Parts: sequence; structure tokens; C-alpha cells
Amino acid sequence: MTIRAAVAGVGHYLPDRVVPNSEFEKSLDTTDEWIRSRSGIERRHFAAEGQTTSDMATRAARAALDDAGMTPGDLDAIIVATSTADLTFPSAATMVQAQLDMNHGFAFDVQAVCAGFIYALCNANALILSGQAKRVLVIGAETFSRIMDWTDRSTCVLFGDGAGALILEAVEGEGTAEDRGILAADLNSDGSFRDILYVDGGVSTQTTGYLRMEGKEVFRHAVEKLASTATTALGKIGLTGDQVDWIVPHQANIRIIQGTAKKLGLSMDKVVVTVQDHGNTSAASIPLALSVGKQRGQIKPGDLIITEAIGGGLAWGAVVLRW
Repeated sequence: MTIRAAVAGVGHYLPDRVVPNSEFEKSLDTTDEWIRSRSGIERRHFAAEGQTTSDMATRAARAALDDAGMTPGDLDAIIVATSTADLTFPSAATMVQAQLDMNHGFAFDVQAVCAGFIYALCNANALILSGQAKRVLVIGAETFSRIMDWTDRSTCVLFGDGAGALILEAVEGEGTAEDRGILAADLNSDGSFRDILYVDGGVSTQTTGYLRMEGKEVFRHAVEKLASTATTALGKIGLTGDQVDWIVPHQANIRIIQGTAKKLGLSMDKVVVTVQDHGNTSAASIPLALSVGKQRGQIKPGDLIITEAIGGGLAWGAVVLRW
């Protein structure tokens, strides 16, 4: 028998404040049509004053625990993927652990920007396959509204806040592509592309900084690298794109999503799309989309899913899993 890390539950949380594109027309030289045509985004959610990344992560965690029929006592570990943790330290994950009244196991953060949830899933999978944990809560949570330059119309209209969570648990499989759980993964990074997507501040400079992006360059890399990593991950388990039931991509831009699906030879009918409602929530976007996709009735038990993301670094990767 083969041990697999299978999905036991999923959930998400979005802040109450909904910000439509029209709200940006009051302060920027932009329009709802301009934003929609370039990104596919219609609205996004912003965290309330005083609402933190760990707060949202905890709410998503509770939703995932409810979906799985579990309690925090059933967990062995928590991994939070985020670039916008509450504090420099301790980790957002330990804050979630405390808010869940979980005083056992271990918790840590992963930072790979928009690819963070893919990296976190791979870490959780490795913990389960190595026997160090049986159940791992994996969360993507971000408050990107706190690192926006509100005078830069090319970036501030793209991002939103939110959190999504997924619980992986050890199950027995046959070692084939028909098993439930994570079947294959592919991770990549190339630090030479740092300057096309970054925040111009940080702890060592004693500044918070703002997100900076060269949109055309990011787009050029995104479609090629996302299609490539997805194909590589599928190939590791002997699968091809035509066997995929759903692509659940990082929700950055509808044109990137469409371009990647086209390169993979898949119809948009097989893509879970939430970017219009959430904007780019960075590491939170994939678990948000997985949770919403399940709620909509799109994602069903037994479905083969490929999920992929690219973010600052550049860092990118893909995970193949059977629901």
C-alpha cells in the first residue's frame, strides 16, 4: 500500500467589505470597464481596520474543520502560506494555533508569495509521506490591501484580501493515478526575475514598502511557466491534460488563466474561476477557489485536479491531486 495525503475538508473566509471596481473611479484615472477588460476582476474584499491575516486564516480553518467533521485536537500541524503575516514573528501559523486553542503539534509559515499555497501543500504532503504528521491544516491567507500603493492604478485594482484552508490526512492508496490525494507536484524558482514583482520594503530596511510589478513581463512569464509546470506535474504520474477534470489556477488575471488553459489544450469549462469576485488574493486564491468550487458543486469526489500558481521570486509550481 502507498500513503497519500488526501483532502479531508476545505473552507474559506472573505472579509465583509466588498469593493467594486467603481470605487476606484473616485481616486484614480480608471474605470470599471478598464479593470474588467485587463484583468477580469469586478470586485474584491478588503479586511476591516484591525482585522489581521491570522484572524482570517483562523476563520477559514474553522470552516475547513467543520467541513471535515474534525476538531483542532485531530490535527498534528498547521502551515500558513502568506506574505502578509501580522508580525515579523511569531508566525501567523502559531497565532492560528493559539486561536484554535490547539496546544499540541507544530505550526509554521511558508512564504512564496502567490505560489505560497502550492509550496505549503508540498510541505504538508512531505510531512505526511514521511510519517511526521497524519493530519495537516494548510491555509493560504493574505491582507494585500495593506501593501498597495493607492496611486498606482496598474497594481492597486488587482488585489484583495481573504483566506482559504484545506485539511490533508494520511490515507492508504494503491500507488496509482486512481488514488485519492496528492499524486504529483512540481516546484520551481528563479531569483533572477526578482525585479518584475516585489515589495520595495522589508524588515532589514525598516520600511513596509509597496507592491511593485511589471505587468507585461509577469504576464509573459506566467502563461509559459504555468503551462509547463502543470504539464511536468501531470507527467510525473503518467497523466495528460485531457484526463483532468478541473484546473484550479491561481486567480491573478483572467487572461493568464485563459492563456494557460489554452496551452494545456483544455476548455475554460474545466476551469474554476473566482477572480471576478475576489481579485488576486495571492496565496489565498487557490484554497479560496477550491472551497468555492466545492460549494458550487463543480468539484466532486474522484475528480482529478491540477492546481498551479506563480508569484514573486519568481516562484512557481503545480500540484496534481484527486479529490
